[in-house]
Amino acid sequence: MNDAQLKERFAERAAAEGILDVAYATADSPFGELLLAATPRGLVRVGLPSQDSGELLEDLADRVSPRVLEAPARFDETRRELDLYFEGRLRDFDLPLDWQLSRDFRRRALRAIARIPYGETRSYMQVAASAGNERAVRAAGTACGTNPIPIVVPCHRVLRTGGGLGGYGGGLPMKQSLLKLEGVLDG
Repeated sequence: MNDAQLKERFAERAAAEGILDVAYATADSPFGELLLAATPRGLVRVGLPSQDSGELLEDLADRVSPRVLEAPARFDETRRELDLYFEGRLRDFDLPLDWQLSRDFRRRALRAIARIPYGETRSYMQVAASAGNERAVRAAGTACGTNPIPIVVPCHRVLRTGGGLGGYGGGLPMKQSLLKLEGVLDG
């Protein structure tokens, strides 16, 4: 049995015994390697190539549970949907999500962002209004900036009022590429 098979076997056993709180794996993307993490409730974290995977795993151990194990097979469907999305063949992710890393207004803002249709954008002001406080524009921006599930919760679809790109955790070239993929920007 090789290392990968052994890790998977341990992860399966931990899950069966109810002691696997956070599973993680990596996935390839056109931008580099993504870190994927999930709880029994659903996908809780997508780490972008610009983010340090070790720091993200430490944060999950601190904020969710120290019982974190690598479990690549747990993410077969997530990888499949991400691959289809990056190929331009998937418009809506159908993955269970665990929202526990965001609270209150930020969670409401992220849920509003999750409802932005493929190929469309909203302003930070529109997101703030959808989340219940039209004056909380900066807080909507903070929700985007701290989005633990980017790409799947498409904060790249949120722009400044007037159409400026604003920021993006993966960097502006990644945001531009995602918007081009969706037909929002000319490519």
